[in-house]
Amino acid sequence: MNQQQEEKWDLVIEPQSSLFNLNLRAVWNYRDLLLLLVKRDFVSFYKQTVLGPLWFFIQPLFTTIVFTFIFGNLAGLAPSDIPAPLFYIVGITAWNYFADCLTKTSTVFKDNAGIFGKVYFPRLIMPLSIVTSNLVRFGVQMILMLLMMAYFYFVKDSHFHVTWTIFLFPVLTLMMALLGLGLGLIITALTTKYRDLAFLITFGVQLLMYATTVIYPLSKIPEKYRYIIELNPMTNIIEGFRYAFLGIGEFTLNGFVYTLVCTIVFLLLGVIIFNKTEKTFVDTI
Repeated sequence: MNQQQEEKWDLVIEPQSSLFNLNLRAVWNYRDLLLLLVKRDFVSFYKQTVLGPLWFFIQPLFTTIVFTFIFGNLAGLAPSDIPAPLFYIVGITAWNYFADCLTKTSTVFKDNAGIFGKVYFPRLIMPLSIVTSNLVRFGVQMILMLLMMAYFYFVKDSHFHVTWTIFLFPVLTLMMALLGLGLGLIITALTTKYRDLAFLITFGVQLLMYATTVIYPLSKIPEKYRYIIELNPMTNIIEGFRYAFLGIGEFTLNGFVYTLVCTIVFLLLGVIIFNKTEKTFVDTI
């Protein structure tokens, strides 16, 4: 028995043999690093700000006010049976989480090229930490949304109701996270070769919002254009949120299944492309 056969190693780093090898066991073994990265993202982003975590409330609050005035009052796009601020705060809260997951994940390779080139850890940890840290912000904004709902219900005596689909809230949130993660992984892999995509992603997400029912209800879309909006997976999630919390919107089983299938497809495709790109991206970044 030679010396090589006698040696036993705690950790062996090898190239992945298959694109479909997700190596989830390694991701689980590095869960402490995941929590550390989540804490780092939360602290570093607001460490030198004056208002700190209050920005979690300020951004969706001011966006709701602007949307209510421009799209609700001037354009008349908001439904008349519920207060316009409630209509917009629900859509904005959900959309912000998805948009943050997508935009921040889409630059993972570019933003962390120095770390990836020097230290070993499962690369999937980094985008997972982004999605998880954004979940904290989403939770804080959900508190603002619930406070506004309580104000309009008890003070303004507005008529809206929570439906049984509130039990699907965790599922809809998970679908948002995984959809943003999958699309972000695809984009970040492409930006290693096509740098222009990094400049397009910011206003591309903004344009995508207008193709989602964030600022208008699905019922006000002309029938000949409606299928285009329904092809957007986020449309069904936004409608699901509004139906769950406000009792309005067009949330259907077919739409839910369609969005679920799209989420799974984009997630698997994103992870496969990410696994392929991580092997060689240091040479091209």
